[in-house]
Amino acid sequence: MIIYQKKVTLETDFSPMSVRGLLNHWLVPQKMQHFLRINREILVNGQYRAFNRNVEPGDEITLNFSEVSVKVQNYELDATQSFSVLFESDDLLIVNKPAGIKTHPNRPGENGTLMNQVAFYLAQQGKKAYMVHRIDEATSGVLLIGKTPIVIGILNRQLSQKKMARQYIAIVNDPEHELAEHATINSPIGIDPENDRQRCVDYINGLSAITHYRVLSRKGATAVLAVDLETGRTHQIRVHLASIGHPILGDPLYNPTDTTPRLLLHGQTLRYTEPYTDQPRTVTAPVPDAFEPYLS
Repeated sequence: MIIYQKKVTLETDFSPMSVRGLLNHWLVPQKMQHFLRINREILVNGQYRAFNRNVEPGDEITLNFSEVSVKVQNYELDATQSFSVLFESDDLLIVNKPAGIKTHPNRPGENGTLMNQVAFYLAQQGKKAYMVHRIDEATSGVLLIGKTPIVIGILNRQLSQKKMARQYIAIVNDPEHELAEHATINSPIGIDPENDRQRCVDYINGLSAITHYRVLSRKGATAVLAVDLETGRTHQIRVHLASIGHPILGDPLYNPTDTTPRLLLHGQTLRYTEPYTDQPRTVTAPVPDAFEPYLS
């Protein structure tokens, strides 16, 4: 029985390649390719085609999945909608997450998180929500969610192969204007031994973490940074900027004496390739009003 199906018509400027080459080009995981081959569930113009044969411009590719190796993600439904939709297609949903709401539940039956809200939103379409990446509770910005399990492996491979990029905007403490105009912070991050809710730079047990930043502007005792993640460790941007003496304003964990009402960290831009295509897409979340006094 077919659980999921995806149909794609190849563009007129498509360069012919083998079926296997096409699936690799689309970053379809090897396990899914295995199922498509042994179950003869990849069709070209309605007929099964062997993996070593070519596909041509204008061909209709049908991927049928009777086996899916992605774990089903079930969330309690929450009819609240605190997020706004930035982009939506048949395969994925991109939303602007507000600050102050958790991305996902941490225990069975937990409600009130963004994924609970998204699950309700997608249930109206007869779809489920599949988390691809997360954002800290105190952080706002772009969040990508899969609408079918077959797209998750492709999106995960875009992340792991660095074909997906996330850029953040951060307002940091810089009273002496001594922060370098641009730099890379390459310091491993681990759990803080004194507080398991926090992270710290840990050169012995920490995991590799790489953050790039550049200064966009300076105002008073602050600097506005564009920050790019090469890795995605918990609290990575917050820990790295605090570790070089320039913590983010409003950070209750790594800048506890600051009285700014909210963490001034925002996921502004997501760049990725539309699944099953070569089309690059950039999605941007508007900068929250709380940032405006530091930008003007």
